[in-house]
Amino acid sequence: MPYTGTVQVGGPADVHELRDLMISKVAVGPMDNNAYLLRCRATGQQLLIDAANDAGTLMELIGGDGIASVVTTHRHGDHWQALAEVVDATGARTYAGRYDAEGIPVPTDVPVEDGDTLRVGEVELTARHLVGHTPGSIALVYDDPHGHPHLFTGDCLFPGGVGNTFGDAANFVRLLDDVEHKLFGQLPDETWVYPGHGSDTTLGAERPRLREWRERGW
Repeated sequence: MPYTGTVQVGGPADVHELRDLMISKVAVGPMDNNAYLLRCRATGQQLLIDAANDAGTLMELIGGDGIASVVTTHRHGDHWQALAEVVDATGARTYAGRYDAEGIPVPTDVPVEDGDTLRVGEVELTARHLVGHTPGSIALVYDDPHGHPHLFTGDCLFPGGVGNTFGDAANFVRLLDDVEHKLFGQLPDETWVYPGHGSDTTLGAERPRLREWRERGW
């Protein structure tokens, strides 16, 4: 079955099979959070993005090989409800944006800055610090050498707009500026976007609406 990025809580994972990396997406918890398991094909090493909820589902997805690391995209509680249990079970190193780490109750082993490189086996991911939804949200970019980039955005970019800035106009402008400059300004239209909730999209599908988002203010 071709990958669609459409998943439901309680349903099976959807797996995006790339030449060097396998990306498994599941939906968990009452807020329909997405969690992503990345597996390096060459080494079998695994990395989890957002241990959001339902540790049992996540541990079943992880399987017997465990995970080397888990990245929390930002400090909001719906993105780390299963983090402690997953870390206790796997011994994984924890990563989060430096300016959000203090808001995550599980200690962050590696605070992440803009431009930092994270590895899963032989695969490299680049972190982008995006301010506005939270002070320290991070997105992760996998620039596939055999195809187009893949972008994990947490709650900073969704189909149809940027993340919630809770009525704060300054934070909205900052978030849209960061998303426009660090993501749309550096990555091609073919870039596949994996958000923290809901369906996937591409930068090309969203790019024509950037002006509309700025004018509407959310």
